[in-house]
Amino acid sequence: MIFKRVGQGRPYPDHGLGARDWAALPPRPVRLDELVTTKDTLQLDLLLDEDSTFFGDLFAHVVLWREEMYLEDGLHRALRAALQQRHVVHARVLEVEE
Repeated sequence: MIFKRVGQGRPYPDHGLGARDWAALPPRPVRLDELVTTKDTLQLDLLLDEDSTFFGDLFAHVVLWREEMYLEDGLHRALRAALQQRHVVHARVLEVEE
């Protein structure tokens, strides 16, 4: 199993963060098997594109809510890490309170 669970949608409240807000969070390593995905499908072209981070953040975005880590953005990065037999992905982690 790559991820802790495959989910669909964001169960946590809207955090309202934009790209600049995410960029202010320092990246840290996160284990793939601790992540719950918020998407159950992937655009294969994003996974295979060598330059897929050209216009986006280099790091995945993870929301920590109710002791669960939700992969909000960066599913293609996480799967690429798994295909390369890595167990962690570097992500910006936002802790959301209720």
